[in-house]
Amino acid sequence: MNAARPAPTPAVTVVGIGADGWEGVPDASRAALLDAQVVIGGPRQLALLPPTCGAERVTWPSPLRPAVPHLLAAHAGRRIAVLASGDPMFYGIGRALTEVLGPGSVHVLPHPSSVSLACARLGWPLEDVEVVTLVGRPAARLAAALHHGRRLLVLSADATTPADVAALLRDRGFGPSRIRVLEQLGGARERTAEAVRADDWPVPYAPGDPLNVVAVDCRRAPGALRVGAAPGVPDAAYEHDGQLTKRHVRAATLAVLAPAPGELLWDVGGGSGSVAIEWMRTHPSCGAVTVERDPDRAARITRNAGRLGVPGLRVVTGTAPGALAGLDRPDAVFIGGGLTEPGLLDACWQALPAGGRLVANTVTLESEAVLADAHRRYGGELVRLAVAHAVPVGGFTGWRQAMPVTQWAAEKPPAPAGPAQPV
Repeated sequence: MNAARPAPTPAVTVVGIGADGWEGVPDASRAALLDAQVVIGGPRQLALLPPTCGAERVTWPSPLRPAVPHLLAAHAGRRIAVLASGDPMFYGIGRALTEVLGPGSVHVLPHPSSVSLACARLGWPLEDVEVVTLVGRPAARLAAALHHGRRLLVLSADATTPADVAALLRDRGFGPSRIRVLEQLGGARERTAEAVRADDWPVPYAPGDPLNVVAVDCRRAPGALRVGAAPGVPDAAYEHDGQLTKRHVRAATLAVLAPAPGELLWDVGGGSGSVAIEWMRTHPSCGAVTVERDPDRAARITRNAGRLGVPGLRVVTGTAPGALAGLDRPDAVFIGGGLTEPGLLDACWQALPAGGRLVANTVTLESEAVLADAHRRYGGELVRLAVAHAVPVGGFTGWRQAMPVTQWAAEKPPAPAGPAQPV
């Protein structure tokens, strides 16, 4: 019997450190830092180390992520420790290191995160709190998390983030929300400000400590548009010129597209971007690319995406299928326009992996013929969606029928197995 092989020694040890500095670092983490030949970290974290930590100190360059492989390679063969704020695996450098080196080559020694400390100070159950990071990300991301009664913790980029949060809350109809800023959590200079309504946020604002977390107790203003978490956002939430997949059809379309965390959508013929936007709103890890040939509409899609909290939506201005070249492979495709463009539907179908979904909507007879042909060749489901709204008819009420929408939806089957190979 062969003896079990010893586990490989990790190439990098990642040590979490808090605002309390060296005093708050546990013995195991201290030992790793004292044993290291190189310690890599940000200027603020490196400044927390005592003189007894005699390793070479290296500051992360900016931008950080592309520099990780090169910096680690430059110190290969040496004992490397990396400093991180709080828990390195919670919006920290631990993710980048494990993706570059693999989990087996990284040993993580966490410290309590700022989120855990903030919940402890506020008396908020951690499992009931949504965390939004604005570190290196636009403040517009916060809009997707705004729901009446929700509690949010916002990881700040710097001292100006609290004012940005207050301004966004006011702009999105959440001015009554109560904000508290927690600074230097766990350190000697820890401070928790009194709660202030976003509507009452001081202007001009004197920024406080750059190391802060913003706690938001969400309250929607009376009369503000209610934007729920499920697909089918009110049409009034969108800026559009009439090219908009209407609310009820949009909800039915998203149900068939069936977004799942981490998946990518192509939205072809974006119009106002509503389908791509609501795909991304289903989960923070969902991505989307919308293709729109009209520059004015493309700019409008970008504004709608920022307004509804998904500024990461990629907008490609161009005509499909040509504009699809070079895009990452999608998990699902929605075609809302351009179905009569030669080769468009087939190009989208070919781009999908096995199990990928394609959904196409139309209101014209010409495009309906394209979908009927696709149904014949690829299978799937062909349905007619009809919506009517009650409207005044003189002194009475009657139904006004919207244009019916023909929808084709199909899931791409696995490729057929090749001929059996001789044994």
